[in-house]
Amino acid sequence: MATAAVPDGQRQGDDRGGLRAAFGGLTTRGRSFLAAGVAAAVCAYVLGQADLLRVGLLLAALPLICVLVLHRTRYRVAASRRLTPQRVEAGSEARVQLRMENVSKLPTGLLMLQDHVPYMLGPRPRFVLDRVEAGGRREVSYRVRSDLRGRFPLGPLQLRLNDPFGMCELTRAFSAYDTLTVVPRTEPLPPVKLAGEAAGYGDGHQRSLALAGDDDVIPRTYRHGDDLRRVHWRSTARYGELMVRREEQPQRARCTVLLDTRRVAYQGTGPDSAFEWAVSGAASALVHMLERGYAVRLLTDTGSAVPGEGSDGFAGSAQDSADTAGLMMDTLAIVDHSEGAGLSRASDVLRGGNEGLLIAFLGDLDEEQAALTARMRGRTGAAVAFVLDSGTWLTGAAAGRRVENRVRQLREAGWTALAVPSGARIADVWQQAAGARTESAADTYGGWS
Repeated sequence: MATAAVPDGQRQGDDRGGLRAAFGGLTTRGRSFLAAGVAAAVCAYVLGQADLLRVGLLLAALPLICVLVLHRTRYRVAASRRLTPQRVEAGSEARVQLRMENVSKLPTGLLMLQDHVPYMLGPRPRFVLDRVEAGGRREVSYRVRSDLRGRFPLGPLQLRLNDPFGMCELTRAFSAYDTLTVVPRTEPLPPVKLAGEAAGYGDGHQRSLALAGDDDVIPRTYRHGDDLRRVHWRSTARYGELMVRREEQPQRARCTVLLDTRRVAYQGTGPDSAFEWAVSGAASALVHMLERGYAVRLLTDTGSAVPGEGSDGFAGSAQDSADTAGLMMDTLAIVDHSEGAGLSRASDVLRGGNEGLLIAFLGDLDEEQAALTARMRGRTGAAVAFVLDSGTWLTGAAAGRRVENRVRQLREAGWTALAVPSGARIADVWQQAAGARTESAADTYGGWS
């Protein structure tokens, strides 16, 4: 929520510039009156008509007086903006509520409100407030909606002041603004059971880090309230103080979602393009795996990982899942094409350890990048790839021979790979990949079931 106030007039050093701006605020009616008054005064001087001169002076003086009175207006107006919610999915609406409060001791005249909104969110909202009494409040609201993801500023709010005769109109702008974050669309995915991860379990399961023999136990000092049945007598005798077995430590299964953002890997733009499908697919997979209790990270072809904290860039604990999901959705809201031509940086991040489950959303792959992606499989537990042929997304045709060859190459390396046709639903291809995993007898890590 943003709050700001319109100052009660100009400072002395700004009076000259503010007065010049006030005269620049003359409306068409005010300029017409001023021109008519000057013309009448000139005609009266030429013709020697005193009555016509008085009429001309009256016509010219009226807009000038309105400018001076409006310029010296001494009331203060405070405004606040509330955005609900501040993070929405593409295609969903958010409500913006504006609240105006007259904090001066004088009632206001006619007020016109206009909020600056990017054209992607819809038309610029305008409101008219007839009169706000001293200490009074007014509330108005409007809705915004975007089919494109991104971060969009709302504001600043502009306030237009009019005199009762419509001769002059001044604009005062507030400084505060809010930001609406439009995240990719997500689809609920079927609860497919994933097997083959070498580090922990999903679905909220836990396992102990110290379930071996007594020699492998790492004890700690006894604390008040510890169960005496957990006393480790051998360590107690060794250290001379009461020691207990360390509590079982939960270990969460890991999942890395790889998003290919290379500009050379995608064709077309817009909400229905292959790149936007890949972004939405990655968002859906991230949310789904977090809900199942996995420690999840988002990895792009540039090598950047989100959340980037904890162990190797994964989320630190299950309690951080909501914050982690918000951080990754904010990242996907503004992710754009990278200028890189390969996936080597992402491969370097995956090198050197078991990263658990790997889910990749890939664009067009040439022979070199397909071979590099195939080698990533050896550094993870299970690996699933959704390969998009962006050229077919422009024409609506079936997947070409080239993408089928790439999919076959990944499958031979142990991936569960699937070519994504144009317009496919994310939940459908997720289910198809589960079926392909179950049917693959060559996979030694088990399957999706």
